Amino acid sequence: KEVGCMALLQVDFFSEVLGMCTQMSVILPQRTRRQIGMTGAVREGKYPAVFLLHGMTDDHTTWCRRTSIERYVSELGIAVVMPEVHLGWYTDTKYGMRYQTYISRELPGICREFFPNISERREDILAAGVSMGGYGAWKSALDGSENFGAAAALSGALDIAAARQRHREEEPDSQMLWDGIFGSGAPVRGSDNDLWELARRRKVSKKDMPRLYAWCGRQDFLYEDNIRTWEHMKRLGIEVTAKESEGNHSWDCWDVQIRDVLRWWLDR
Repeated sequence: KEVGCMALLQVDFFSEVLGMCTQMSVILPQRTRRQIGMTGAVREGKYPAVFLLHGMTDDHTTWCRRTSIERYVSELGIAVVMPEVHLGWYTDTKYGMRYQTYISRELPGICREFFPNISERREDILAAGVSMGGYGAWKSALDGSENFGAAAALSGALDIAAARQRHREEEPDSQMLWDGIFGSGAPVRGSDNDLWELARRRKVSKKDMPRLYAWCGRQDFLYEDNIRTWEHMKRLGIEVTAKESEGNHSWDCWDVQIRDVLRWWLDR
């Protein structure tokens, strides 16, 4: 009997947007007959894909090292793309590295070229991430690129203006990094890097709103930022599947929550 298994690829390639070689880890469905200890679904035609984005202290390998994502998606017959974005905050930074353009515009096209069985349909592509990656996921779906039909943030830094101010007050030695990413002059609130502002613009534009999901643990240092953001989206008339539970800013929580994200995304 033919069943679904997964192949794990480490891909080194050149990004024109970044102007340098970079990496991504990719999980692809594979048809197998003799795999022991793994069961999975086999899809006909092109398969949906999740772009899983890493956090501040992580890299493109961390999702595979900290969770069982390969095993989880084997049951669903979907692809997973895990790109390297360094400490760039998924932002077109003031120091010149265009990580937002790379993730939301260039990378989806590269993946469709390299892996033709990935679906081209916007509704089949999810951006999801933890912490900094949760911010990047929502940003990629809201910024107008039209490559992502849904976005999910786990412990996401969804109020980047508040996060920027906290770092300014609590970590003065890191200001050169933050200034290089977001700038030192104009405030983040209301800028191209503010999710609140991107959501408002999207609403006003009358473009289809991506489906949005967020989870945050009540013991997480970003919990209050999440609550404020969820309430702000509600005031804008934007629907968010917002969930909270006991939990903190850790992979113990995210390994559990990513399975709920996948179920939510595919149940459409």
